[in-house]
Amino acid sequence: MKAISSFSQVLRVIAVAGLLFGTATSAQAQQTPLGLDNNPTARPMAGLTAPSEADMLRALQGVKGNVTIPDRKAGTLVQPQGRDWRATMNSTIRSWGAWLVFGMIALVTAFYLIRGTIMIDGGRSGRTIERFNEFERFNHWMTASSFVVLAITGLNVTYGRHLLLPLLGPEVFSTWSAFAKLLHNFTAFPFMLGVVVMLVLWIAHNFPNRYDWQWIAQGGGIFTKGVHPPARKFNFGQKIVFWSVMIAGFIISLSGLYLLFPFWFGAMETQQLMAVLHSIFAFILIAVIIGHIYIGSLGMEGAFDAMYTGQVDERWAKEHHSVWAAETKAGAGDD
Repeated sequence: MKAISSFSQVLRVIAVAGLLFGTATSAQAQQTPLGLDNNPTARPMAGLTAPSEADMLRALQGVKGNVTIPDRKAGTLVQPQGRDWRATMNSTIRSWGAWLVFGMIALVTAFYLIRGTIMIDGGRSGRTIERFNEFERFNHWMTASSFVVLAITGLNVTYGRHLLLPLLGPEVFSTWSAFAKLLHNFTAFPFMLGVVVMLVLWIAHNFPNRYDWQWIAQGGGIFTKGVHPPARKFNFGQKIVFWSVMIAGFIISLSGLYLLFPFWFGAMETQQLMAVLHSIFAFILIAVIIGHIYIGSLGMEGAFDAMYTGQVDERWAKEHHSVWAAETKAGAGDD
């Protein structure tokens, strides 16, 4: 029985090898470079010339042999899903990611040119209220700076070869990319820690309340001068940022851990799925944070003070977080 099983495996490998050889011969006869056909409808899988061949390889789950080393994955010679994954990462995600990031940059630029900086009505009062303590500010800046480093080094993986390589040359780009990879891997840990601490510190302030509906109805007051909907410590817009950081941050962290320590669970398909999720939610979070950076700096007078000194002008607090300001002054807390 062992001999029959081994013989059947040999026949299977020979059949698939013949199939691939026939594919390559056919492609060469047609003078079409293997895997370079850009028509996805004509060639459903890169390197294959007929739908039946792609279907057969998918049905066989690729071409696999036997190995004596502990890593059984090394026996996989051809994995059809890998071609699909590569096309998704190099085409779909790269394209949509660029649209998302540059689209957000264009949006905030247009908003600034139209609306300008949202000023404090009547100017600063000269009196301040503590908004964030030292520990909250430290954790915010640790998480924020980590994310900026992760975003830059991560974008290098997706776009560096196309944008930086022609400018820097192979040697400099190779050195930078090797350094960026190490920087990305080790900076991930303070980012993950910061996200967890943020969750503990601020989750109580970020559940929906009745003031959120007023904020939504009035567009947060950012489109109309003099309109200031009531809010507690975090308004609805800030809650969107908070939950975006929490959801995307946790998905990025978990998928990133799996990429750092591959094959914790699952097979190659799981690894590929984690890479896709990591990229998608990273692009989403980058776009959200671009908007957050804008509104916390150029977009609104007095907003940067909250995370710089921890103190905000009393008039700013009354305009943008009136319920929280009143409760804080009355000594009732800011819950």
